[in-house]
This record gives sequence, structure tokens and C-alpha cells, in this order.
Amino acid sequence: MKFLKFSIVVILSTVVFSCKTSSSGIVTSKEEAQKKGIYTNKKTTTTTTKTVRPNSETNTKPTRKYKINDEEDSDYTVDKENTPYLVKQLIHAASEYEGVKYRGGGTTKQGMDCSGLVSTVFKTYDISLPRSSFEMAKVGKKISQKEVQKGDLIFFKTNGRNVINHVGLVTEIKDDEIIFIHASVQRGVIFSSTKEPYYKKNFAQINRVL
Repeated sequence: MKFLKFSIVVILSTVVFSCKTSSSGIVTSKEEAQKKGIYTNKKTTTTTTKTVRPNSETNTKPTRKYKINDEEDSDYTVDKENTPYLVKQLIHAASEYEGVKYRGGGTTKQGMDCSGLVSTVFKTYDISLPRSSFEMAKVGKKISQKEVQKGDLIFFKTNGRNVINHVGLVTEIKDDEIIFIHASVQRGVIFSSTKEPYYKKNFAQINRVL
């Protein structure tokens, strides 16, 4: 009887521990991504889901997941900056929105604004950020351009009022040039550079939030 009670306690403890260790939504390694189904190889890039319609008919269709596959070597292999795997996932997810048109207050592929793009991408990996670029600029640690890394947030003052009103996600650093993805009012979600006169003139600050 004592042995039976002890076995039950061990089993219950194991179940509780398992539940606790799987609760985290942030993936920081390739192995974790594979377990959670975020990473897949190029042979299994889609999954099939069933949708039940009002008339009880069943329809199957492929559904794309956020993932990094074997065809995109630069997204998960070690690079010279030793970029964290989570940062590579964020950049990959942001790139999925390239070409989406600009829409004030938008957070979907139907339209996005600058802070909508950044907050939506981070939320995909369970990281909450303020909704506005002004408030977002208060999060994390402010760093210099010399310290910039992929995954940092870059802010601008483009309204002529000396107030931060635009944000982008840093995706690449080339010497003294910073490449970032953002939602432009005129061109939608695009990649831009601090070498461009407009962004060089209106640069405000860089924050590290990870």
C-alpha cells in the first residue's frame, strides 16, 4: 500500500512538472521550434486542416505556419554576428508582410501601419509591445548606432514635431548602414536603409527590447 501511494505521488508530480515546462510560448532554439511545430523541413512545409461549413460539408486546405525551413539557410545557420534564433524568427515573420499596403491602425495582411507591423510580429512569439511607436520607444534599453544588432527597434521623427512617430525592425547591418523593415505610408511594408537621406535626417534612436 505504501509503495502504491508513493507511485501515485511520483506520477502526479511528473504530470505537473510536464505541464509547467511546456507552458512557455517563446522559442529560442531550433530544437524547441521543431517540437512546437514552428520549424519544419522543406518536405513538410504545409499542414492540412479541416473546416466544417454551415451545410456540414467538409473542406480540406493547406495552412501555412510561421516557420524557417531548410531552403532558407541564412535564417537558422550561425552567422558572423551569432544572431539569436529567436531574432531570426522575428525577421523571418516580418519579411512575410513585405509588400502589404499601408493602413493606419492595421495589423493584418489587409493593411498595416509601422507599429502594427512590429507589435504583430513580436506578438507571434508571445512578446507584448505597446501599440504606438511613441510608447514603444520607451521600452527596453536605448543604444547607440554602433551597438545596433539585428532584432533591435529603430525609431524616427517624421512629422516635423520632434516627436517619435515611426518604427522599424532592424534586419541587417552593413558597416555604418542599418537595414530595417517597416510600414511606409507611401509604399507599404518595405526594407529601407539609414543611408537614404530621408531616414538619415529623421533618425531618432535605437532600442534593444530582447
